[in-house]
Parts: sequence; C-alpha cells; structure tokens
Amino acid sequence: MSEHIDSPKVYIAVFIALLAFTLLTTMVATVDLGFFNVVVALVIAVIKMLLVALFFMHLRYSSILTKVVVGGGLLWLMIMLGLSATDYGTRGWL
Repeated sequence: MSEHIDSPKVYIAVFIALLAFTLLTTMVATVDLGFFNVVVALVIAVIKMLLVALFFMHLRYSSILTKVVVGGGLLWLMIMLGLSATDYGTRGWL
C-alpha cells in the first residue's frame, strides 16, 4: 500500500480553514436565525468533519473498503438522527 503524505502547506491551509469555520460558528451563534441556527451550525460542523476526515485522517487516499465503511457510518448516523427527530417531533401529541 502506497502512503501519501501531503505538504505542510496543505495542512496549514486546512488548519486555517478549520479555525475560520470555528470563528464562523461562534459568530452565527450570536445571530438569531430562528430555526436556521441549528441548520447552519450542522452544515458548518459537517464541513469541518469532512475537512478532518479527508485531510488529517487521509481518507482521500484510502481504499474503497475504508470509504464504504465511513459511508456506512454516516448513513447510520443519518438514520439515528432521523429517528430521533421523528420521536422528538411527536412527543406533544398525547
């Protein structure tokens, strides 16, 4: 298996992007967007998760099987979040 090592410039750029998204998260938290506060926070969190997984965990250069396992984990997370949201949405019916 060939190992791929990115240059330090790539890691520094990703680190700066992560810092920028963290700053953006804190700035969005101070603005009242109503329901969309959660949506924006989750979108930023997904972008940060993708940056960490692709660059720091070297998912870009991994095998297809590793990518399938990560995709299965993300699918399972979406299922669990969907089931939790439907449970939370139907609690006030009784």
